[in-house]
Amino acid sequence: MPENRLYVSPDGQDDWPGTLDRPFATPHAAQRAVRALTTEMTGDLVVAFRAGVYHLDEPLAFDDTQADSGTHGFRVIYQAHGYGTADQEKVVFSGGREITGWSADTDGVWTAPIGELDPRRLAVDNRPASRAARTVGLPGSVTKTATGYVTDSVEPQSWPDPSGLEFVYPGVYPWSEARLAVAAISGEGSSTTITMAQPAFDNAKSLYDSKWYGEGGDGTWDGLAVPSVLENNVAFLGELGTFAVDCSEPGGHVLHYRPRPGEEIGKTTAIVPVLETLVSGKNVHDIVLRGLTFADAHWSGPTRTGGYLHYHGNSRHERGEFQKIDMGADVGYVHVPATPTQLPANVTFDAVSRIVLEGNHFTRLGAGGLAIEGSTAVEVRGNVFDEISGSGIAIHGATRVTVEDNLVHHIGTEYRGSPAILVVESEETTVAHNEIQDVPHNGIVITGGERARDTQVVGNLVERSMGALMDGGGIYLSAPQGSSFAGGAVVRGNVIRDVLTSYNFGLYTDYGAAWITVIGNIVCRADTPIVLQVGPPMENVAFIGNFWDVLPGGYDDPPKTVTVAGNTVLPKETFDDEIKANPAAADILARAGRRV
Repeated sequence: MPENRLYVSPDGQDDWPGTLDRPFATPHAAQRAVRALTTEMTGDLVVAFRAGVYHLDEPLAFDDTQADSGTHGFRVIYQAHGYGTADQEKVVFSGGREITGWSADTDGVWTAPIGELDPRRLAVDNRPASRAARTVGLPGSVTKTATGYVTDSVEPQSWPDPSGLEFVYPGVYPWSEARLAVAAISGEGSSTTITMAQPAFDNAKSLYDSKWYGEGGDGTWDGLAVPSVLENNVAFLGELGTFAVDCSEPGGHVLHYRPRPGEEIGKTTAIVPVLETLVSGKNVHDIVLRGLTFADAHWSGPTRTGGYLHYHGNSRHERGEFQKIDMGADVGYVHVPATPTQLPANVTFDAVSRIVLEGNHFTRLGAGGLAIEGSTAVEVRGNVFDEISGSGIAIHGATRVTVEDNLVHHIGTEYRGSPAILVVESEETTVAHNEIQDVPHNGIVITGGERARDTQVVGNLVERSMGALMDGGGIYLSAPQGSSFAGGAVVRGNVIRDVLTSYNFGLYTDYGAAWITVIGNIVCRADTPIVLQVGPPMENVAFIGNFWDVLPGGYDDPPKTVTVAGNTVLPKETFDDEIKANPAAADILARAGRRV
């Protein structure tokens, strides 16, 4: 079939016709041209972007009511020029703004006015900078109060712009990390009073109200007793490559940055994210995005609400009541959000079909990377996700979504309970041959429920998961995954190694997990490869033909409907060599990970 082609270049003009020699200048101009052509498509329509950075002033929004979809069985393809060849050009869709007007103070710290911007991320010469942080908590002897904290140290009284401070609580639940804003700091000669922002602090006290008696606990647990890390204050700018935002002057915010060696004012480029959505799609179909980089996007949720009250995965409390989950008199209880809110993503597709995202790079993003919700027949293939504040890929309530051959690493840099790949109550989802590396909590999360069925988790390579928080694993599944083994979840041929924090499980079937077959996987260097006793108990789960380096607890006396058979324990000290020497295990190892 004939192919129609339009071109876009940073050197073009939007009033040109979009030809190779007279290209458009912006993605939005190309989109307007596409809309005039889709009703009479006789072949695929390709929009080819020449090399460069395309600064988006507004999201690139695809809407079926605006004729953005492919028609007559053909697709609209947005791609880097030369995609799939050795001459493929580098194309960046950026939601950021370059910061200029820098000056250096006597201490070497750069400052620049940024107006009303309040960025949580900064990229300097395309390298992420870190928020300035104090990693030893509050100074002095600290007591939690009804409204915040009191310390016998007067040091906090010297910190400028205390209202910009954010306290971080790793392990507020073992699997959660909370962030809470400071409202004010006051004091006298011998003590300092820290008042936290409301209603976030009161909501946090309600959400993280728990008792824990398991594993020898005495029932006492207060994850908010004292923050472990303090972020975003000029007083903390000790490390090279760190930044802080002073918002003490409304509308006259100032960005402070301590440069790395070799960075120079006038030669170094600093970008702060501005847009919260880079690309979105609603009810569209037959669109392909490939070979593009999506970078420098913002999320202002914690600033708007006074904190990030994480619970599990991508869920957090933002408003509403709390539900008490009683795990039994011998275990304890926790509270959860009655109506949890999901972490958004900077690239989103809602109620779409036949969408392909291939060979793209999602980076320097302040929310999640990609979210697919309520959609059908979506392919997410061969992409790279890194330097993302939240999750890499999130699938919610979808059907026939394929997530294959992606590389996901260094995600959850700010919201550290975020999974690399998350699938929530979806059906016929395939998560296969992805590589996941260096993530702070779970690698792959599959959450079940009434709609969940026929999920395939196959041939993934998960390395160095659980780098910050506890009570998770390389692959985590919870709740029923269907109503029979035939329609349930299959976890097959995955390799999980180096699950880092304590109290973790390589393959974790948790919280009433049911109708799951775990077959032919490799797990090594985790606390334990699987767990057999969870609450609520798992039912109808089979662990067959797996290889691991330690015998799981309770292996010889599993729950009544749980099958453990044909699994092999290889010596921990020589595990890697033993795997390669075992033909079946070596085949699993050889097939795991990306095929691109």
